[in-house]
Amino acid sequence: MIPTERQARAVAVLAASFPSRSETFVYREVRELRRRGWVVHAVSLNEPDRGLPELEEFERGLRVVYGGGFGRTLAGALKEFVTHPLRSAATLAAGAVDAVRPGEPTSPVERVKVVGQAVAAIGLAGRLRREGVGHVHCHFAHASATVGMYAARQLGVRFSFVGHANDLFQRRRLLSLKLRRAAFVSCISEWHRDLYRSIEPSGDGRYRVIRCGVDAGAYTPVAGSNGTGPSFKVITVCRLVEKKGVDTLVRALADAGERHRIDWRLTVAGDGPQREELRQLAQSLGCASRVQWLGAVDNGRVPSLMSAADVFAMPCRVDRNGDRDGIPVAMIEAMACGVPVVAGDLPAVRELVRHDETGWLVDGTAPAQTADALARLANDPAERRRLGDAGRRRVVEEFSLAANVDRLEACLREAMKSG
Repeated sequence: MIPTERQARAVAVLAASFPSRSETFVYREVRELRRRGWVVHAVSLNEPDRGLPELEEFERGLRVVYGGGFGRTLAGALKEFVTHPLRSAATLAAGAVDAVRPGEPTSPVERVKVVGQAVAAIGLAGRLRREGVGHVHCHFAHASATVGMYAARQLGVRFSFVGHANDLFQRRRLLSLKLRRAAFVSCISEWHRDLYRSIEPSGDGRYRVIRCGVDAGAYTPVAGSNGTGPSFKVITVCRLVEKKGVDTLVRALADAGERHRIDWRLTVAGDGPQREELRQLAQSLGCASRVQWLGAVDNGRVPSLMSAADVFAMPCRVDRNGDRDGIPVAMIEAMACGVPVVAGDLPAVRELVRHDETGWLVDGTAPAQTADALARLANDPAERRRLGDAGRRRVVEEFSLAANVDRLEACLREAMKSG
């Protein structure tokens, strides 16, 4: 049967938790695809953030696999086994084989989970079948890509996925198999593409660089020096976890105040497991009164917070478990605002922040080096303007939402045409 135009543009987009306030890159992508006429069926593996006004549009029609949606998922699986018994058995068998031969070190518990995820995928396919989904696209390479891979198999369509950070380093599962089977893999950086090449060279032609884009037009750069008033205003926007380097930032600013006599203020927007530890660190360094802890903030508030700052700083690093950032979206947003950036020197980050050109790179484990960089910027408004202007140009040229959704659309059309 020849698919209708609607079916030819119908895709399912999976994420571990969708919509999520902290994962702006997922819902912005979905919103833009829908604006361009794609029929996007949003799927969240787990119960998502709810009751957030800026994300309310995504709750309509959302399918949740586990949590409150688990009953429907089981019902969908039973229906699939009745209406498509051979295909369902083959999908379940594929999950069992992958659990036995995952292609990389995998614990017994995680192997059992793979089989369970295959069952959940069959159930999800049952819930999606009547929608005429022509492709399954997954954000994050771990559980969402596993469920998406088997759901696509059950539906007889192709799948793709995007790897980011934690899903590639701490919670990696079946990655080589997914790289081999995906219609395409969306790489948020050249560094990610090189990582995939090192794991599965045969997929090289299917690894496409598609950045996490931002709508640069929604961010108005501040004319002249950012910030107002006598204090040097620094902001960071992130989840409060080790790899973000907020402890290095607090130590660096305390050092800059003592050694360079900088009158600074730090705004921290975000929450996470390190929040209390970081507050205690600021207290022990005698600078607690200079740090404002905002907790999680509405994404609509972020541009105004950025524009009020002199510098955005995130001395990110590899944490003790090997986890690291890809290219933090908040960093891209700061540069879109024309705010100069001081960032941790990580391979993927270098593709956004080119040292002494579009920002400054520092060792995320070295507070003294970070302090020197911040102090230099505090005393040089012209340098702040130079870096801020160049950073915004870099975002417009390579990290715009429109350009990167163009790239994604091309990959989806190619995959659905050849599938």
